[in-house]
Amino acid sequence: MRAAPSAPFTLRRAVPDDAPGIAEAYADPDVLANLLQVPFINVAAMRQRLAEQDAPGRTDLQLVAELGGRIVACAGLHPAGAHLRRRHVMGLGIGVATPAQGQGIGHALMQALLDHADRWGQVLRIELTVFTDNTRAIALYRKFGFRIEGTHRGFALRDGVYADVHSMARLHPDPPVLAWPPE
Repeated sequence: MRAAPSAPFTLRRAVPDDAPGIAEAYADPDVLANLLQVPFINVAAMRQRLAEQDAPGRTDLQLVAELGGRIVACAGLHPAGAHLRRRHVMGLGIGVATPAQGQGIGHALMQALLDHADRWGQVLRIELTVFTDNTRAIALYRKFGFRIEGTHRGFALRDGVYADVHSMARLHPDPPVLAWPPE
């Protein structure tokens, strides 16, 4: 059961000026350990990535959660690649600062991203990787219909140790169809 937020939080689309706040939220060692980021995040590079996501033709959606005027979480959907035959696939990433965990913020971010993907983004498949010991994240993903498809051994270096991840995915629960011929 999620605890009630200590204060109302807001979700909004990330903008380049959010880069320092995102870097601060991700700097927590417990958060950083579960992301594929490295310590001392390059704020300028993050700012540039956020700016590039708004370029015409880009389909990324990057959201932030603010609590008490500070960015406490970031989550996004990003194209799985440039391959024509995988345009229906997005990758999902999410990070919630430790003090903000357990307050429904991750749930709200997931709901917003999946609503966008299902209703507006023409997304059939959403993929992610999650460290096998990140049980809270795995439970959240399962709640939203993600299933483990496999485990990658020694996938990423984490604090000096090669760690395993699960590959998880979710298919659109009710893919849109065109009723044809018209009635």
